[in-house]
Amino acid sequence: MPRISGVNIAESKRVEIGLSYIFGVGTARAKQILKTVGIKDNPKFSELNETEVDKIRKEVEKEPVETDLRQITQQNIRRLKEIGAYRGNRHIRNLPVHGQRTKTNARTKRGKKVTVGSGRKKAAEKT
Repeated sequence: MPRISGVNIAESKRVEIGLSYIFGVGTARAKQILKTVGIKDNPKFSELNETEVDKIRKEVEKEPVETDLRQITQQNIRRLKEIGAYRGNRHIRNLPVHGQRTKTNARTKRGKKVTVGSGRKKAAEKT
């Protein structure tokens, strides 16, 4: 089981898909990594030898991924909050940042709100 950037990747996975398990590496970047390393036909990790895995590991480590990338993202959000930018205020209020509507959608971002109802008491509460 190869370990790249602190992520264990299953031997049975194809290289493109397995690399996308790493935060900051999607399928497009995985294809680019395979092209620069010189691996063709998108083999499974079990079919690669140790030198090819090391080449992939070195290529992935060239750019920020996993913890480094998460830290950079958090710093960017903190900076937006500190300077009082509109996007920072949306982060503070826990609302969507990129202009999505909030009247009917954005349930996951805002949280589930309990509706008030008609105000009429239920039969069990009347007595």
